[in-house]
Amino acid sequence: MELLMCGLQKIDVKDWKAHTVYKGGYGPSSQVIHNFWKCILSFDNEMRARVLQFVSGTSRVPMNGFRELYGSNGPQKFTIERWGSSDMLPRAHTCFNRLDLPPYQTFSELKQKLCTAIENSEIFSGVD
Repeated sequence: MELLMCGLQKIDVKDWKAHTVYKGGYGPSSQVIHNFWKCILSFDNEMRARVLQFVSGTSRVPMNGFRELYGSNGPQKFTIERWGSSDMLPRAHTCFNRLDLPPYQTFSELKQKLCTAIENSEIFSGVD
């Protein structure tokens, strides 16, 4: 609905990446994180907006970029946390702008499971 009413803005992946926090053993040089950003770069702008919507509850980037992303308790950076096992889908916590991302072994597995999680959440509103 938001995409239809507000339109789509260009998402700056470099800014997104610069203002992302990693937890649970992940870091900027982790293979899973490398594959996540490779996946984001492979997406068109609409799909990037869908990822952002899945994780943060909004498809729009704040006016001054990702550094001004807010959660339920005020400023809250986009966060990727290691969680679960590779047979699970990623899950999102929109109040905290957090993506719980299992340790997928390959780029193709990560991309397929991330897309499945997003599609399922759009059908069933499966985010909390």
